[in-house]
Amino acid sequence: MSLTDKAARLRALHLGGRLLVLPNAWDAASARVLAGAGFSALATASYAVSDSLGYEDGEGAPPEEMFAAAARITRSVDVPVTVDAESGYGLAPAELAECLREAGAVGCNLEDTLHGEAAGGGHALADPKVQAGRVGALREADPDLVINARTDVFDEGALPGTSPEEILEEAVTRCRLYLEAGADCVFPIAVTEEPVIGALVERIPGPVSILYRPGMPPPSRLAELGVARVTFGPGLHRATMALLGELAGRLHDGAAPY
Repeated sequence: MSLTDKAARLRALHLGGRLLVLPNAWDAASARVLAGAGFSALATASYAVSDSLGYEDGEGAPPEEMFAAAARITRSVDVPVTVDAESGYGLAPAELAECLREAGAVGCNLEDTLHGEAAGGGHALADPKVQAGRVGALREADPDLVINARTDVFDEGALPGTSPEEILEEAVTRCRLYLEAGADCVFPIAVTEEPVIGALVERIPGPVSILYRPGMPPPSRLAELGVARVTFGPGLHRATMALLGELAGRLHDGAAPY
């Protein structure tokens, strides 16, 4: 498939009324395993990719290394791949769109947490209208790109002194703005409680993506709630590294590792 065809395929997978399960790869080998299991599309996770490259998450890795890793993943599989582009690495929307195209990605996450210089040297939530403008500019730069606009308002400490009800209202407001600006899907990351997930799905007029974490409702229940897409962030990478740690421990102790 061409990139345009892959983008159309990925977009359609959000709209069929069936939960899109997107496992997160971090390198070519993991991508081949996941695609070989039969998944119709894959995602990346910035934490997992950064860790595999020896950097911290939160735009701690050089963007050229992140895009090179994404390119190795897309080259290794035939299914559409959407890339976690964090906050865009300080790139102009047109430049970000070009980097994604060159990497073979047909979708991306774009979060509303700013990093580094854009956040005064730390991390801060972007103004929602400014962020909506970035989403709109990215849409204009690449009409085919499947944009998953992430909001981080549910992250601990993102909105200090704010009640859960106010955080929900802020999430709904931001998600609506991002959809109006041209996002295909919205991603209120770090939301875990079933009633809140249900309220988001009910009040947001577009596909909602959820990050699965242990202890949350299982994907089957998320589907019943009307969630359009579920991803797993660094979960698969962490589980794989934990298993490698166990094998390494056996080997260090003089036992057969497997």
